Amino acid sequence: MKKQTFGVGDASYQAAGGIDGIQKLVSCFYDLMDSLPESQNIRAMHRKDLKIARSRLALFLSGWLGGPKLYQEQVGSISIPGFHRRFDIGSAEKEAWLNCMAKAIAEQRYSDEFKNYLLEQLSIPAERCRIRD
Repeated sequence: MKKQTFGVGDASYQAAGGIDGIQKLVSCFYDLMDSLPESQNIRAMHRKDLKIARSRLALFLSGWLGGPKLYQEQVGSISIPGFHRRFDIGSAEKEAWLNCMAKAIAEQRYSDEFKNYLLEQLSIPAERCRIRD
């Protein structure tokens, strides 16, 4: 069996199920953030209505995973660490975000190999958004 190569071309985008799969992931992620007690500190950093956050994260992940650069096309360019600098993000907040994402990824119909790859890759921008401790 050939080992899947993620991070090349649109392989990660395709492994995530394209924009529909990404939207499912994002929806699950924000549902978890909205409901898990341990994520309330990061939930409080968002607006009450998560509609824009859901849309923009899906748009961003599309391009970040090698698919269409929808965020750039519809919103413009973004620096993830720069955008998040206004929030007081420490290790606890980073871990809460990654925990929500790990649980959301686990609920998707992705291959185990892609699930592991995706969470590992997402830990990089999560760490870059941390501004303290």
